Amino acid sequence: MPLRFDPHVSTAETDYGTVLLDERDGTYWELNPTATLVVRTLLDGGEETDAAAALIREFDIDTAQALRDVEALVGHLREAGLAS
Repeated sequence: MPLRFDPHVSTAETDYGTVLLDERDGTYWELNPTATLVVRTLLDGGEETDAAAALIREFDIDTAQALRDVEALVGHLREAGLAS
């Protein structure tokens, strides 16, 4: 399922990844370049399998690990109330 940040989340891409600001409480989250690739793929309408494929192309990791990494990141973002 494509990812969407909730309206209270501001994003800014940096040279080192992406910074998220949860405007409800002022908490910042920093995504490394790997997480940024996943998030960008999902925000562009891709599915989790598309994000995993992007990781495989970029970092030459196996499919199972890529899928676990994508699922973990998405789960953390949703649990933190940053994305749906």
